[in-house]
Amino acid sequence: MKKAVGFMEFKSIPKGIESTDEMLKSGNVELMMASPLCPGKYVSIISGDVDAVEASLKNGERIGGIYVLETELLPNIHPDVLPAMLGVGEISELKALGIVETINAISSVRIADICIKASNVQIVEIRIARGLGGKGFVLITGEISSVKTAIETAKAQMIEGGLITSYSIIASPHKDIKKILF
Repeated sequence: MKKAVGFMEFKSIPKGIESTDEMLKSGNVELMMASPLCPGKYVSIISGDVDAVEASLKNGERIGGIYVLETELLPNIHPDVLPAMLGVGEISELKALGIVETINAISSVRIADICIKASNVQIVEIRIARGLGGKGFVLITGEISSVKTAIETAKAQMIEGGLITSYSIIASPHKDIKKILF
């Protein structure tokens, strides 16, 4: 089976925790993250085989009911996305830097997956919602042409719904920028 990631965002912290508990009990999935977000929301991120993640999300929706804001299943996710979400990805060298800010946490992971599949880039970081008012952002690196291609592809695929709030491309980041990223 393919590796998948499932996201569920709630407008209730108690229901978010209860639903996360049910999601973990109902299938062979791994908890990637579960945490309160700004402002007063809760997000759960699970991973596993596509069928297991899909079943777990359905159980989470059943328990969460009207408190579920958004649910998303990302099947066949690129293997570098999960380590970047957890902050354990490895980057050998920072080249051109692409930064994409998203309207919500879930979109940042989708953007990272699109970027790395679209072009020869590496994911530096995926920051999900904490301290960001519910937003997310993705940092990618590679040759300038690859970074541009990745971001253009992400923009084209995510244009609907205004999920990308802003983006920047830095062709040659200053050494002090490199220090704060590593």
